Amino acid sequence: MLETVSVALPENGYDILIGPLSEALMPFQTLAAGRRVLVVADTHTVRLLPEGTASFFAAGNGGELVFPAGEASKTFATAAAICAAAAREGCDRRSLFVALGGGVVGDLTGFAAAIYMRGVDFVQVPTSLLAMVDSSVGGKTGVDLPEGKNLAGAFHQPHLVLIDPVFLRTLPMRERIGALAEVVKYGVILDGAFFSFLERHAAELTAETADPELFGRIIRRCCELKAAIVVEDEQEHGRRALLNYGHTFGHAVELLSDFSLSHGESVAIGMAIAGRLATVAGFWRREDELRQNALLCAAGLPVRLPRRYEAAAMLEVMRRDKKCRNGRVVVVLPCGIGRAQVVPDLEPERLLKAMEQCYD
Repeated sequence: MLETVSVALPENGYDILIGPLSEALMPFQTLAAGRRVLVVADTHTVRLLPEGTASFFAAGNGGELVFPAGEASKTFATAAAICAAAAREGCDRRSLFVALGGGVVGDLTGFAAAIYMRGVDFVQVPTSLLAMVDSSVGGKTGVDLPEGKNLAGAFHQPHLVLIDPVFLRTLPMRERIGALAEVVKYGVILDGAFFSFLERHAAELTAETADPELFGRIIRRCCELKAAIVVEDEQEHGRRALLNYGHTFGHAVELLSDFSLSHGESVAIGMAIAGRLATVAGFWRREDELRQNALLCAAGLPVRLPRRYEAAAMLEVMRRDKKCRNGRVVVVLPCGIGRAQVVPDLEPERLLKAMEQCYD
């Protein structure tokens, strides 16, 4: 049975449908009727999903593009390849792109949709937990530059998001665990009751087989929380910046690791550093920091910064982050479990000290 979470934007609103993909066929077909469809996936997705999943969306009225899996593909060159494939397939301004895969696929496909013929519609079909709870919702699209993650991009909302939790069965355990950083993030910054729910079910989060009912509830709540933020602040001029909790530090870790640490693992470390900074700065209690880190650890995530990533190098990467303001690093700090705020003007020395206190 499909559940619906609406992203009720005044001009670009859409629905997130959560449930069996087969039940979403009718709303998708209604959207795709009379259009050329380009399905975009990566080699990882194609290998894991049942044969014919991609053609399920193209339905004889379009084509497919498959690119090499991994963050290394998240470039202008891959976005250009998607646009070129669309041109070869005869896609016009009424055509529809379908992002079938994880966050890299969604970000790339959305970005290509934003720039192809100055903008075409696209649908998100996330197959990873990370994409289901975070990147498929909200319209952030983009590519990486050598200087940093997501430094080129556009806000381009999808027209539909189709989430089938059964895809979680295809995920390697490390990918599922990594995504739990974003799940815990929602509890820390927005919903203390949801955080407590995760604490009660901590042992089930890393069970060998994902419980579809439990993860269905988790996905729905994350989507509800993100949808409410996006409706309030679509293009991150205010409250939406809270969703960057852990990401300023985390993106630096991810980049310095040359992506050997996953996005989720890096964000978990970033949350631990931000939590340490919040405690030292008096934003929340030491007990709250310990609760956050305990839940991250129970979810199998790291909370210590590897010593090979020097704090000074981290700070230099953070200064190139797109969230900086006039050269000042902007961080999100929790004020208690379920509350957070954006802090734009902390001294570099305080940032360095917090990182140094989190080394393993």
